[in-house]
Amino acid sequence: MTPSTSAGPVPAPAPPLAARAASVGSSPVREILALTERPEVISFAGGLPAPELFAAQEIRAAYDGVLADEPRRVLQYSTTEGDPALRAAVAGRLAARGLPTGPDELVVTTGSQQALTLLATALLEPGDTVLVEDPTYLAALQCFGFAGARVVPVRSDDAGLDPVALAEAVERERPKLLYLIPTFQNPTGRTLPLERRRAVAEIAARYGMWIVEDDPYGELRFEGEPEPWVAALPQAADRTVLLGSFSKVLAPGLRLGWLRAPAALRRACVVVKQSLDLHCSTVDQAAAARYLADNDLDAHLARVRDAYRERRDALLGGLAAALPPGSTWNHPQGGMFVWARLPEGADATELLHDAVARDVAYVPGAPFFAGPADPASLRLSFTTHSPEEIREGLRRLGGALRAGTR
Repeated sequence: MTPSTSAGPVPAPAPPLAARAASVGSSPVREILALTERPEVISFAGGLPAPELFAAQEIRAAYDGVLADEPRRVLQYSTTEGDPALRAAVAGRLAARGLPTGPDELVVTTGSQQALTLLATALLEPGDTVLVEDPTYLAALQCFGFAGARVVPVRSDDAGLDPVALAEAVERERPKLLYLIPTFQNPTGRTLPLERRRAVAEIAARYGMWIVEDDPYGELRFEGEPEPWVAALPQAADRTVLLGSFSKVLAPGLRLGWLRAPAALRRACVVVKQSLDLHCSTVDQAAAARYLADNDLDAHLARVRDAYRERRDALLGGLAAALPPGSTWNHPQGGMFVWARLPEGADATELLHDAVARDVAYVPGAPFFAGPADPASLRLSFTTHSPEEIREGLRRLGGALRAGTR
């Protein structure tokens, strides 16, 4: 019998959320960013590009140009694969950097984050195994969690993914794919050397495994020589998907990225994308293509790299005074992040409360681990603030950590 009151039948409760929606938590990084939105907070937390370095006037001119010249086209629906001119421009940049690519080998996505979702949907059945570096990009862990995958961490060290550990994990787990960020990794800033990239490619070829190579930071190199993409190595060229993004090199608000994949997988990703959003914004793609045609992105990137190098050096130069004795940190050759570790027994998550109270913030390292977390680790982003603000932030951070580790 249906329950009722004097006002009539009592409505039945709505059906529950899908199990995957309840099992995957929200991003701790996003929650920390919400805590640090006060303008007085100096935040080393978010991986946010410096807004004062955006090519705002040039981007505006690109929008003005396409809206003036082609309003009917750029305000209309378009193809799922993406704007032909934008794909041609991306293909040209990839070829110039040593990876011959045709426009038809690319799919434009809503940031490289959507590319991960497309791949997870096209490749993974619930229960499939995914291998990841440990630690790794937090949103990738969320994405694979929503797909119902079983995520297995692979041991990493200061040079990135350990090929011996990878071979052992592949032999033991028989995964469907490996996800890695080989250049200026998030969260650690590490770069995988060439011999390890070759080993990864050989293992993937030997055991039959997909590689998802995420490269949002590769063009932000300050020093040293660039390493080739894993996708460019012949051993794994037929099984490597390369992801890229305009978020770190142009502006994240555009929400434009791309994937380069073998034909069958690329076609599957196009079908998945049709079900998600039909296609990326037509006008945004057209404006990005116009910007690339009318401006020198490499000259813009040179200015960005110069600024970020100075900010990285300001951060590295002040860590010895800011972190407690016994702390360690790395020296990334590019990207956006420094990975640090407090002395044994310290808990970066607990200490964050003291830091925020002093108007400074960072991201604890624990959420980035797929395996047992290292509570003493933390990620520091150096791109958002000027060198002067970084030095002041380190002064505040030092006060908070000294108070919290007594």
